[in-house]
Amino acid sequence: MDFGVFNLLQHRDRATSPHQVIAEALEHTRLAEELGYSRVWFAEHHFSNYSLCPSPMILCTQAAAMTKRIRVGSAVLILPLHAPARVIAEIALVDALSGGRLDVGVGSGYQHYEFERLGADISRNKTIFNEMLDMMELGLSQASFSYQGEYFEQLQTAINVRPVQAPHPPIWIAGADPNSHRRCARDGYIPFISGGLDGPDRIKAMRDQVEQCYRDEGKDPGSVPLGVLRFVCVSDDRAVIERYVDGARFQKRIAMSLRHRKETMVDDYMVDEVPFPNEPPIEDVAKNVVAGNAAEVAERLCGEIELYGPRHMSLYFAVGDMPSAAVMHSMEQFATKVVPLIEGHFGKPLAEICDVPMPNTAIQAAAE
Repeated sequence: MDFGVFNLLQHRDRATSPHQVIAEALEHTRLAEELGYSRVWFAEHHFSNYSLCPSPMILCTQAAAMTKRIRVGSAVLILPLHAPARVIAEIALVDALSGGRLDVGVGSGYQHYEFERLGADISRNKTIFNEMLDMMELGLSQASFSYQGEYFEQLQTAINVRPVQAPHPPIWIAGADPNSHRRCARDGYIPFISGGLDGPDRIKAMRDQVEQCYRDEGKDPGSVPLGVLRFVCVSDDRAVIERYVDGARFQKRIAMSLRHRKETMVDDYMVDEVPFPNEPPIEDVAKNVVAGNAAEVAERLCGEIELYGPRHMSLYFAVGDMPSAAVMHSMEQFATKVVPLIEGHFGKPLAEICDVPMPNTAIQAAAE
């Protein structure tokens, strides 16, 4: 298995400029490569402080330009907000610019606020999402393609800059929709789920659902290359951990407001932070996220790895208004202290833990 770093680029503190939030995310990217993380991920959202990244592909391109080895990825591209042929061409271009280091995480979206402002119909998002996946598969793997669906008609089209990875960059599908999990089983995509503010039992339940979807499609449930997003903070300072836990709750509050159309904007793009229905006490949030000193975090994650067997874990270090210095210290502590403890627990290198091969990672010669 391996560990990556997730970047939401959330903006909580007005004293910090949006430019600083972006610069810090790129600084964390440099550090992630230095520390040996496998991937950096960038989210897509629009018009609110939930995320300052409207284009993961642009940030992936910048991240690839300033690094040499680490893989770069979208977590996620919200497909129904894009024109199919254009986003396919951009994916191929970024894969070429990165030297075949791109991972393409995709989702169907859930925030009415951004759909409305981009003139997209969220009521059709699932169908549109699946048609766009069809087109991505064709456009990235064939010399030219056409498509006829319920919502899209694509004339015969060639994507003139081809992806480096063959047949296409790895495609990760985010979310808990069983239809998407069945599609992962059928088409060799990677299921990507989030623990949110819930504990590992919920992740295990989702893993069980994914495995059942694989069985339904006649696939070996043991072959699931599961990706998991997890809140993680490593610190010996309890005040830092408390601030992190508060930031995780902030992230959930904003997400729930936008999901259920209850957002109130303060001045411009800042969403008013309010508790959500059935919000757990802060003590329960602290128990469910993975936060503590290196030994505590390693113990928690060893138990979780044994419970639900992730192939990749994307770690969310920079939540809310966490100071960049604290984020970077947490990243360093994880790489230098937590990972060796995990390897010691399992008695093998990280790469051999939950060793399920990732699909679509072959690199073709540049001359092809």
